[in-house]
Amino acid sequence: MDIILLERVGGLGQIGDVVTVKDGYARNFLLPQKKALRANEANKKVFEANRDKLEAENAEKRTEAEKHGEKVEGTEIVLIRAASNAGQLYGSVNVRDVAMGLADKGHDIDKKQVIMGAPIKTIGMFDVTVRLHPEVEVTVKANVARSDDEAELQSQGVDVIAQMNEEEAAADAEAGFQHELNPDHELGDLPAPEGEEAAADEGEAAADDAAGEETTEG
Repeated sequence: MDIILLERVGGLGQIGDVVTVKDGYARNFLLPQKKALRANEANKKVFEANRDKLEAENAEKRTEAEKHGEKVEGTEIVLIRAASNAGQLYGSVNVRDVAMGLADKGHDIDKKQVIMGAPIKTIGMFDVTVRLHPEVEVTVKANVARSDDEAELQSQGVDVIAQMNEEEAAADAEAGFQHELNPDHELGDLPAPEGEEAAADEGEAAADDAAGEETTEG
């Protein structure tokens, strides 16, 4: 379907552009959202007659969005969620959660304005895009943690998952060392290195052979 864009649409064009899109995309999104008109002769004339007004309205909306964006840009929201020891969430964080978190901070953001490639499924700090206008986007930070203390660490730049992995690796290494060095063993009970043990066995065998020869001669 050929349409006339009434505002900038990412991947399609600017206000006034005539572009071709799939019928479903036009009928289900662009036309109902008043982002476009069917590109027939009647609508082309209507658009041209109102172009100046539409462009002025768009500029005004963009200016308002830019002012709003200055307040929203860089906002950090803390989302406390249950998660495993490895940091995997028992669930996920989606656009609705981010919009609600921003609302708690006093920012009126519709969930449709939150842009996420996929839901968040681990703890950590995540950059999330908020589109306030087709030409105005800002970035907010979603601090997903299991507790307020953990969120505070992440806010300070600590990679909690990396820290957990390091602590786990250190614990495994310590456990392995303690297994080799059993405190219940006497010093003389410690296993000898393989080379020394083999040499000791050869020495004992030689001594036994010598003793056997002396017995035979006697």
